[in-house]
Parts: sequence; C-alpha cells; structure tokens
Amino acid sequence: MQISIVGEAGSTPEIAALAEEVGAELGRRGIILVCGGGRGVMEAACRGAKSAGGTTVGILPSSDPDAGNSWVDVRIPTGLGQGRNVIVARSGRAVIAIGGRYGTLTEIAHALKGGIPVIGLRTWTLSKGSVVDPSIIVAADAKDAVEKAVAAAGRPRPTDISND
Repeated sequence: MQISIVGEAGSTPEIAALAEEVGAELGRRGIILVCGGGRGVMEAACRGAKSAGGTTVGILPSSDPDAGNSWVDVRIPTGLGQGRNVIVARSGRAVIAIGGRYGTLTEIAHALKGGIPVIGLRTWTLSKGSVVDPSIIVAADAKDAVEKAVAAAGRPRPTDISND
C-alpha cells in the first residue's frame, strides 16, 4: 500500500515532529510513503519512515534525479514544478496532510477531486459559505492519522469525481 504525505516545506519544529511520527508509523506498518521529496514535512516524514525500515518515494518538482532530501529511496524527477502536486496527491490510496500552506491545499483538492480520502493533522479545514465541509477526516495525532488513512484506503473509491 502507498500513502501520500503532503505538507509545508518550511515547517515548524512541532509540525516536523508530527510528520516524523507519521512517517515512522507508516514505516512500521510496511506502507510505502509517497511525497514531494523536499524539505520540511516531506523530509521529516521520510526520515521517520526510514528510521522504522520503511520505503520512501519522492515525486520531485525538478528534472534533476539527484534532487530531493537524503531520506528519499526512489526519486522521480518530473520537471513539472508545482504541477507534480497532482501526481503526489493521486499516488497514494489515501493522503495525510500535515500542516501546510497553499501548495498543500492544492494537493488536498487534487486528492479529494480524485476520490482519494484525505486525513488532516493540524492542516486546512474547508467550508462553503458558512457550512463546514467534512471531506477532510480530522486526526488527533500521528498514530490516529495513519490508522484513519489505512482504514480509508481500504474503502472502494470512484475512479474520478466530476470536473466541478
């Protein structure tokens, strides 16, 4: 199973610690971690996964096959810049969003649009008008995020959602 991790490149120490815990939990369970391969949340999650014997995949924004953080096992250089966010979001059976800025928000949107469940750990909430959208499944901590992602990843999903 593959689960994507998305989050900010310039994370706080608290957010990085959460990402590392999530990565370690994925690694312990033998789940492949997919991310953007960069710094911040991505690097911390990869470090955690590797510390627990896991495998990491980085979908890199540049064409440089040597780019990415030192904890990435498999590097996929795309040359797509932020366009690679679609690939990151759609590569996992679920997405765990940790913290995040606007790039993370795009990955959340691409996942939800593709019918991929999103688990949120101190990340964005969505609302339309004054009504909160429950699409992002809120997690209390790292272990809860992974448990919810694994459970959601096992559910059938549509092959694609409408183009709205």
